[in-house]
Amino acid sequence: MVDILFGQSYFLRFDPKLWEAMQPYPPLGTLYAASAMREKGYRVALFDAMLAEGTHEWVTALRQHNPRYAVLFEDNFNYLSKMSLLRMRAAAFEMIEAAKASGCTVIVTGADMTDHAAQYLERGADFVLVGEGDETLGELIHYLEGAPSVQDDDELYRISGLAYMREGQVTKTPPRPVIRDLNALPFPAWDLVEREKYRRIWIERHGYYSMNLVTTRGCPFHCNWCAKPIWGQKYNVRSAANVVAEMAWLKETFNPDHIWFMDDIMGIQDKWIEEFADLLDAQGLHIPFKSLNRVDLLLRGNTIPALARAGAKIVWVGAESGSQKILDSMDKGTRVEQIYEATRQLHAHGVKVAFFLQFGYPGETREDIELTLKMVRDLMPDDIGISVSYPL
Repeated sequence: MVDILFGQSYFLRFDPKLWEAMQPYPPLGTLYAASAMREKGYRVALFDAMLAEGTHEWVTALRQHNPRYAVLFEDNFNYLSKMSLLRMRAAAFEMIEAAKASGCTVIVTGADMTDHAAQYLERGADFVLVGEGDETLGELIHYLEGAPSVQDDDELYRISGLAYMREGQVTKTPPRPVIRDLNALPFPAWDLVEREKYRRIWIERHGYYSMNLVTTRGCPFHCNWCAKPIWGQKYNVRSAANVVAEMAWLKETFNPDHIWFMDDIMGIQDKWIEEFADLLDAQGLHIPFKSLNRVDLLLRGNTIPALARAGAKIVWVGAESGSQKILDSMDKGTRVEQIYEATRQLHAHGVKVAFFLQFGYPGETREDIELTLKMVRDLMPDDIGISVSYPL
């Protein structure tokens, strides 16, 4: 028996295109939460939906572990989990129902839960953690573990970042500030993951083994197509030394061939990438990686040479459009010529470049689309990801 069974509702199998691409990563945000709760003395287990066949495997995990608390803690670092896909919401509802049938107290958190807390409470969740859930989860379970005599509505309401039903109405407590000291967080609970299953898939499909890691939480920029229910426009960063320490631990313990830095934007702070590269050089530690960066930030000082020195294999940039009119209407804050220059400099330093492109943005004309196509032909990025703008 465990105290807390963690899970999440992003099933790769329910996303046919990405199932075919098969580049799976465990739910890093869930692993952070599990590690934090274990540090507080709770016995934890993980149901990893990423490679599961369906929600029936969650039912099996409930029977196996017999938890008192079932926590759906979505991976807020994975852009796939932040897209609020209705198929995954339906899966979450099924998982809530199964956990309630097993007698669990059900706690849920994630981007969709934060935006639509009432729907999850109405479907049976006992509590929704609104926004960043790590600290709220610890306080809530500490409260629930107390003797019934000390449990009262006033005490519950003092827990920030919480939503729950009271007398048939949704009650939301005051919002919780985001975690600022990311260095204080324990490393993710990687021992809960079926790592060999992931390793085997990566080796068979791609010839190398990739693991995921984050250096930041949030993004301070204003792109007006971007939903930010968890961190808003707050942004906090781990120290370069703390990140390098985790990379050294991952290398020694699991020996990955590749890292995906899942940050919305890696290395926003000036000089962070340079310090990061210096520390990696000093330790002789270089693991090839992919990261997401902004073209304007890439053009600062020695950022691109430092990324290359640190081991960047490919950098994804939010190019979005080759039309300045569209970039301006998005409040993107970048210029087309910066896309051209950053691409040229990355290629010159031996780093591949990939573009996120977006079509169908309100006001886009055929002329704007042709400018985007011209940009792709001119620069020949090494990979592209295409999105169609739609209301969310």
